[in-house]
Amino acid sequence: MIAPRLLTSILALLILIGCAAPERPIATARDAIEELKTGNERFAAGRARHPHSDRARRIDTAEHGQHPFAAVVGCSDSRVPVEIVLDQGLGDLFVIRVAGNVIATDETGSIEYVVEHLGIPLVVVMGHVHCGAVTAVLEGSHEHGSISELVGHIQPAVEKVRREHPGLSNEALVPFAVEQNVWHSIEDLIAHSDGVRGRITAGTLEVIGAVYDISTAKVRWLGRHPDEAALCRSSMHASN
Repeated sequence: MIAPRLLTSILALLILIGCAAPERPIATARDAIEELKTGNERFAAGRARHPHSDRARRIDTAEHGQHPFAAVVGCSDSRVPVEIVLDQGLGDLFVIRVAGNVIATDETGSIEYVVEHLGIPLVVVMGHVHCGAVTAVLEGSHEHGSISELVGHIQPAVEKVRREHPGLSNEALVPFAVEQNVWHSIEDLIAHSDGVRGRITAGTLEVIGAVYDISTAKVRWLGRHPDEAALCRSSMHASN
């Protein structure tokens, strides 16, 4: 025989479980951005939840496939593990990591896959402070082999910040170059992907920039490229 007080407690618990709000689907870019912002806020405050990391989630994604709500192009730097700093779990993000968060052929193709086949509403290009690849280009480091070709994608961003801030030292230019490199990667993506351009123009996809601070663990959200509309128009004309 269960005591009345214990029975009441059990019933109350069952009611709470049954009435718990279901997980809200993330269907729009605005929802996706909000989820990433709140996830990073949790991580930076030391209150990460590590969602979607249990056995049930692993089994679910294995049986029913992946349904990420955003793609993130991040740097390969070991201090910037994307899912961790944004407090997301298995199947939440489609992550592409490459030194200097550059976007060339392979990265563009990966983004086109997740945009066209998985229907995500958001792409984030996330750089980070003290980026070694950006710093190497600023300092004129002579790289060899494939590294030279990779960092060549960063050179236009560095040249632009040098023109805009002629009196600054290489060290002082790093933050400006990191941000400009994010914008340049977005420019490369828009210029080389008809699919991404078309979805931006149609309003079904947002591409935004961000910069992660490895000291504070906080992401600075840059938003959409300030010249996005003009970039889409000029790239579209160039491809015709």
